[in-house]
Amino acid sequence: MTKLSPQAQAVLDAAFSAYWVAWVSYKAASAEQEAPNDAGIIAAAALRAAADQVVPDHANSVGDAHDDARRDQWMRIRRKLLAIAAELEGGND
Repeated sequence: MTKLSPQAQAVLDAAFSAYWVAWVSYKAASAEQEAPNDAGIIAAAALRAAADQVVPDHANSVGDAHDDARRDQWMRIRRKLLAIAAELEGGND
């Protein structure tokens, strides 16, 4: 595999981590329990990691008159990405 950027590697690491957690949960589940939402959990982890890489929860001001508006827009985008992640993780069958 080609060497990934640190940002892409963070997303991939989050997806693999979620995959292993889902796999362990699946193996531990009894026949009566519902299987975990593996794809949703993995997608949610990757989406959260991508949000962290692209739209961090803090923004450094650049010192112009648009700092507040820019930060508000970034936070709206971040909240939307995290809302999608929460929906995927929840399974919403």
